[in-house]
Amino acid sequence: MVTQSQHELAQQIGRWLVTKKWRIATAESCTAGGIGYALSSVAGSSQWFEGGFITYSNALKQRLVDVPEATLQEFGAVSSATAEAMAKGARENTGTELAVAVTGIAGPAGGSVEKPIGLVWFGLAWPGGVYSWAKQFSGDRAAVREATISEALRCYEKIS
Repeated sequence: MVTQSQHELAQQIGRWLVTKKWRIATAESCTAGGIGYALSSVAGSSQWFEGGFITYSNALKQRLVDVPEATLQEFGAVSSATAEAMAKGARENTGTELAVAVTGIAGPAGGSVEKPIGLVWFGLAWPGGVYSWAKQFSGDRAAVREATISEALRCYEKIS
């Protein structure tokens, strides 16, 4: 279910996209489609939301959004390089002007000292470039995923 604040964030990015005459696509790992679900909760989102990829496995990251196998081997799935590659691949494979990608460790297991539970990397690709940033979220699996969705819906602020 989309929270009220996520719906409002989705409306905001939608308005921003309309003013730029841009469309957005997603590439999601740890949120498994949650960002796309939030975007599509806005009436009229078909004007600016193209669709998305749920690339939970490394194999699908490679096949659907063109993440190089070498990137996954060298940096891992949860990394700046992978988030950027996911965003770039989603943008190129959908023909959109903007793509946001997320890859992280929602927990409750799977973390390490270098990559703790709650670590999420975000990737953003647009005509002007590619950018990534990380956030460390606290809470259980649901809380990490919800926080990730909300942060991703604010992605346009990075290039506004």
